[in-house]
Amino acid sequence: MAAGFAGLTDEERKMSSQEKCNNFMRQFRDDESRELKKLTANQFMEVWSHYDADGNGYIEGSELDGFLKEFVSSVNSNDSGPESVSDSMLQELKECFMEAYDDNQDGKIEIRELAQLLPMEENFLLLFRFDNPLESSVEFMKIWKTYDKDNSGFIEADELKNFLRDLLKEAKKDQDVSEDKLIEYTDTMLQVFDQNKDGKLQLSEMAKLLPVKENFLCRSVFKVSQGASKLTKEDIERVFALYDRDNNGTIENEELNGFLKDLLELVKKDYDALDLQEFQDAIMRGCDFNKDGKINKKELTMILLALAKHGGEDELQTAGTGVQPIIHPLSEIASMGMKALKMQKLRVRHFVSRTLGSTGAAPTGNTATSS
Repeated sequence: MAAGFAGLTDEERKMSSQEKCNNFMRQFRDDESRELKKLTANQFMEVWSHYDADGNGYIEGSELDGFLKEFVSSVNSNDSGPESVSDSMLQELKECFMEAYDDNQDGKIEIRELAQLLPMEENFLLLFRFDNPLESSVEFMKIWKTYDKDNSGFIEADELKNFLRDLLKEAKKDQDVSEDKLIEYTDTMLQVFDQNKDGKLQLSEMAKLLPVKENFLCRSVFKVSQGASKLTKEDIERVFALYDRDNNGTIENEELNGFLKDLLELVKKDYDALDLQEFQDAIMRGCDFNKDGKINKKELTMILLALAKHGGEDELQTAGTGVQPIIHPLSEIASMGMKALKMQKLRVRHFVSRTLGSTGAAPTGNTATSS
């Protein structure tokens, strides 16, 4: 009997598998037991890249059908192809598979969901943190500040490597990981989560690597759209307490960043530190009435009431009427500050023009003719 793939390099093993059959998954099964082997970080990415053919970050549609067919038929040691799986068998398999692994029930498989199915090196699997999400975006922003050492607004490769090393150390697994292996893990994590392929992680990409249990605003505010009559004082008190982690009466620093991150995620899927800063500037111009750079309970109340109003009544009123849904209130909240700023600039320009006109000096830039 052949000795299998032991002793071969990844490239040799891959070539041998391709010569043997067209089933991509078969190369990752033990020749005798037919059980899936533990995948290295690089092998896991081989599987992901092979089946996510269009590179959109999901295995879906015909990609998912192809994966499931090959996953099942790869148990056979002969050259039987994926066509051995009937359509009825595929449909039943897909229903069972998606019920078990499609955590967010979107009908497609994300890379974190695939990692639950395939056996991987323990240390590499640990990096996905399935069973230990962060409590809130406040904790996420504290970690972000810790590892974005140069304040660039991104987590670069070296910073990501430090984060992964500390993660393994926390789980007491760092002694099992060599520096070369850590570099491999870092490169793989960049391949997985660096959606725009710029070699570093922006905020929304890091948020996928390091998820939080929930967005507090979804739970607390949008219950209005699910049948509740109004947002109560108790609701507002609870949301405030969730973000005011130090109980000092204001939402500030990482607390404020965490709150704004949750707020921004309601309207924007991909975002970076600059987006968050611009969003913060606009929101604070519109809502920070006492100009202290923090959010107090009254200011939070205004934001939550606007969210609850638009998340409930207004969207329901337009349902089935053919009218375009009302723009999400976050843009309105942010635009309040922008409008105020524009009005202030117009007043300044008007004052300058009037002053220059009275002294006989010619204003710079475009000049409006008087009627």
